[in-house]
Amino acid sequence: METVSAELANAYYDSIKELNEGEIVKGKVVSVNLTEVVVDVGYKSEGIILREEFKGVDIDNMKEIDVYVENVEDEDGKIILSFRRARETHGWLTLANSHKEGDLVEGMVVRKVKGGYMVNVFGVEGFLPQSLSSFRNMEDEEVIGKNFKFQIVKLNKMKGSFIISRRDALRAEREVSRKKIWESIEEGKVVQGSVKSITNFGAFIDLGGVDGLLHIADMSWKKITHPSEFVAVGDDIKVMVLGFDREKGKISLGLKQTTPDPWKEIDKKFSPGLALKGRITNIQNYGIFVELEKGIEGLVHISEVSWTRRFINLQEAFALGDAIEVKVINVDPAERKISLSIKQLEKDPWDDIENMVTIDSSIKGKVNGFGDGCAYAELDNGLEGIIYNEDISWTKRISRAQEILKRGHSYEWKILGIDRSNKKVILGLKQLVKDPWPEILERFPVGTVLEGKVVKVTNFGVFVQISDELEGLVFSGEMPQELVESLKPADALKVKIIKIDPGSAKIGLSANIDAQTAE
Repeated sequence: METVSAELANAYYDSIKELNEGEIVKGKVVSVNLTEVVVDVGYKSEGIILREEFKGVDIDNMKEIDVYVENVEDEDGKIILSFRRARETHGWLTLANSHKEGDLVEGMVVRKVKGGYMVNVFGVEGFLPQSLSSFRNMEDEEVIGKNFKFQIVKLNKMKGSFIISRRDALRAEREVSRKKIWESIEEGKVVQGSVKSITNFGAFIDLGGVDGLLHIADMSWKKITHPSEFVAVGDDIKVMVLGFDREKGKISLGLKQTTPDPWKEIDKKFSPGLALKGRITNIQNYGIFVELEKGIEGLVHISEVSWTRRFINLQEAFALGDAIEVKVINVDPAERKISLSIKQLEKDPWDDIENMVTIDSSIKGKVNGFGDGCAYAELDNGLEGIIYNEDISWTKRISRAQEILKRGHSYEWKILGIDRSNKKVILGLKQLVKDPWPEILERFPVGTVLEGKVVKVTNFGVFVQISDELEGLVFSGEMPQELVESLKPADALKVKIIKIDPGSAKIGLSANIDAQTAE
């Protein structure tokens, strides 16, 4: 009986492992509660590990773990184990034996400390200086608890510490990415990129470590005035490689080339004479651009807007986004141009001008512009009229129509004639009143002496008002020089009528008479 008991005792003691402080052993999870984890390591007693060491670990579903023996037997005879130190020891051995300075590793940012961050790599915490973090402009919640790639910049095996860099890891990752891009790049290949920056001539696209240029001409099949109309910084886009130079590090990209060319066989789709609807996409002083379909725009030149209106403010007459009906008048596939017309959707009123205009009748119209020796008016019937300076007043000599007529003001006109070649109705203002010259000739015959008022003094003579509607000119040779030099506007001056020309509305005067000025 004593022999059996001795054998059992020996068997029991032989089953107990020999544990040494500082070693890592395997253990079975016996129980888990809110504060402790009980682990059986095959020793005479079970070990205890605080639950807080298992942060971020699903210990409830783990049956076997590695533990670090901190104390084989404390004052209470318990084995003191550590899960965290076992993991750190394993991690440090992995880091020290399998990695060197310059290697890339993955780690999780644990917390923020003075001057930087602590990062968990293989269960061991290393220091990430703020200057090497590349976490500028990032909130703490975007960093803490998140995994990133880092580069080992200093590894001290003696002290068991290491310093890492996110900045250098990003640089290394980009270099690897650059190498892959240059190895795989080929013309015609469609690649993914992100808009990095925008200039007046295009946009630079980040292809993942290599920048390529997307020129404005290769953004869209339709014409655009600035790249910002089509792309924005941060946009993810697919572009086609149009060309590249490895030595110079240049890549040319195209966006429109990733879609079919809408101008292909365009002349078969939009033939001259075709009427269709479009949308106004751009308004310039010279015309309006109309989108006929995606990527296809045509131009309505200002001359093709109206049969009758010469002066049109396109910005006031039309608005961006307006739906509009137009007629195709010409298609040039080589130049990628389509000429459109609005006015040709209607009949030219000048084809039936006789039924619209009656000579010698009167009509209202608004002055909308001025020319050399004339003014233009938009008539109430939609036609354009022209008024020559000599048809504005019977008695005033007019060098510029603006002296009498006001832009935007409506007047009553008399229709004098029709200019078919220039599509203008010839108008007159003075013809609406009786010609005063027969009465003037009778009232002011040549030789009449009268007192007038100086209107203007020039180097060739003096203009003198002789009645409310009449002015005459005293040439310099018709008065003493000392008198010319002494006169000023509003002075009274005695003159003699020496010439009257009703055709040119001119009255010639002389101041060489016995009494030079009024008393």
